[in-house]
Amino acid sequence: MSDPELAIDAERFRRSFETYFAIGATENDGLHRLALSDADATVRDQFVADLEALDLAVTIDEMGNVFGRREGSDPDADPVLIGSHLDSQPYGGRYDGQLGVLVALETLRAMDDSGIETTRPVEIVNWTNEEGSRFENPMLGSGVFTGNVDLEAAYDLRDEEGNRFVDELERIGYRGETPCEPRPLHAFVELHVEQGPILETHGNAVGIVEGIFGIAWLEATIEGHADHAGPTPMHARTDALAAAASAIDEIEALPSHLSADAVATVGRLNVEPNSVNVIPSRVEFTIDVRSYDDAIVDTAVERAIAEVETASERIGADATVEELWRIPHTDFSPTVCETAAAAAEAVGVRAERMVSGAGHDAKYLNDVTDAAMLFVPSADGITHNEAEFTPWDDCVAGARAFAETTLRLAA
Repeated sequence: MSDPELAIDAERFRRSFETYFAIGATENDGLHRLALSDADATVRDQFVADLEALDLAVTIDEMGNVFGRREGSDPDADPVLIGSHLDSQPYGGRYDGQLGVLVALETLRAMDDSGIETTRPVEIVNWTNEEGSRFENPMLGSGVFTGNVDLEAAYDLRDEEGNRFVDELERIGYRGETPCEPRPLHAFVELHVEQGPILETHGNAVGIVEGIFGIAWLEATIEGHADHAGPTPMHARTDALAAAASAIDEIEALPSHLSADAVATVGRLNVEPNSVNVIPSRVEFTIDVRSYDDAIVDTAVERAIAEVETASERIGADATVEELWRIPHTDFSPTVCETAAAAAEAVGVRAERMVSGAGHDAKYLNDVTDAAMLFVPSADGITHNEAEFTPWDDCVAGARAFAETTLRLAA
């Protein structure tokens, strides 16, 4: 077993974090760096420059995933892959995603500082379009890499302005030539902010993530009839928004009838004609349901669809519900989880076992290799928000546990 002497340079780590945060920083200390935007191009350039400064072999695949390889003493051994993503939510937090990339970068720098030669190669990665906020298919780069998403389907995704993913990838200069496809890996480890309150509540600096919730995304459409808000009697209305409001109220209450961990969210609502004195004729809204139990997710989907249909039928409106995306729950590698737990103990970091309610690139990587995650606390559980915050001491503690985990996996 390795000697836990891999020293994280906390000040260098902080400087890197501030440098990356400045690219796309908002006035409220958040981050607005959407996938394949100009800000994303700039931060990618910074990342490549930092990899080249470490003399890593840099490759960019056809999805724009950026890899840097540090050779080991056995170049034929399957590598340990570490990293996360640099894209952000619209006006989101400065820790989500990029902290994991920068912890991985600091791990490689610390290895160089200590003159450590691992047996296995170690590779770092920035995955493309993890958030799925601009191009609506989350964990897209890792999804194509692992064979879960078709490359051409990914290329054809469009943002709200109609821009195609592949055109924007080419525009920023990050459509690489390396095939985006599975290859032999020894393990994948990703650090991320928890995006929940558990670690802070329990007073622990690190979470050893043993799995990820199953998730389903739906889009409901209710078709009513537009009429004047004044002359049309209440009994004669087919108000699509009124039906949507009734369905949303029932969907929000669903989890309390299903399980302790189930959650349901309506996150986006589009109303037509969206005029103050016109009865709404059409409403589209999204539904996000999650649980660690896939059967609960199945039930939640069925119940949500039924609520939309019932609310629509009640007023004589038409309704359709389309499933946009679904992933089953994930059980991470016990071997990698045990390695991470032992590493945290070795460097004196308080850790606990937990599962994630959010999706991450590690979910897809778990399909092609042994994978797991480390979490660091989120203050007040706030995330996908400019107020997102993780105390710097916890960032450093997470980096220390992560670096030791990487070292042990690559030994």
